[in-house]
Amino acid sequence: MTILKCIAVDDEPLALKLVETFIEQTPFLELACSCDNAVEAMGLIREKQPDLVFLDINMPNLTGMELARLLQEQSGPIPKIVFTTAYNHYAIEGYRVNAVDYLLKPFSYEEFLRAANKVLQLSEESSNHFQSVTADDEFIFLKVEYQWVRISLKDILYIESLKDYVKVHLEDSQKALLSLISLKALEEKLPSSKFMRIHRSFIVSLDKINAISKNSIFINKTEITVGEQYKEAFKIIVDKWLK
Repeated sequence: MTILKCIAVDDEPLALKLVETFIEQTPFLELACSCDNAVEAMGLIREKQPDLVFLDINMPNLTGMELARLLQEQSGPIPKIVFTTAYNHYAIEGYRVNAVDYLLKPFSYEEFLRAANKVLQLSEESSNHFQSVTADDEFIFLKVEYQWVRISLKDILYIESLKDYVKVHLEDSQKALLSLISLKALEEKLPSSKFMRIHRSFIVSLDKINAISKNSIFINKTEITVGEQYKEAFKIIVDKWLK
């Protein structure tokens, strides 16, 4: 059984206790820790690397929504987020930071379990929708719709994130392949000698880069900006090329 490691964050003691109780009575959830503010949560997320965070939105100093935005910008593993809040006007903002679900207080265990199951399904689909590859492998299998598709690594131009999906752009193909897997999960399985994440939404094939400008790379006629947090690592690669 897949076990999801969780962190609960809420500045209201009773609300926090309720989420802790719900986590503990759910067989596929494991409570790693809990805290009452988003600033502490940021450090705990880096330390514990949870799969899922149940995150209150309205908290002092740093809100849950602000924490979610910060997590989207980091280069490490990004946990799934389920927001918990007493206010119903944050749903659109939650979607923008890739929240899996949105629980409106007071919520029942049935509602909580429905949200947790949604995260579990995404996690299991991600782990089952690809085959790991090494630097010596020449292809990867991705599940596209209802079939496994063999994709040659040398045919991949770049990979684009679309929330919980990736779009794989291929050489000599006008139609990209869409697969239900996160960009982060796929990044961890691709050989780093051939592929590099240069933006929160893009992984590129290093062999397919045919031009470099100050802040962008070009693959054929497609320009992709190098994200601020990826510039230093990418500069190391470029310096090796230019020696």
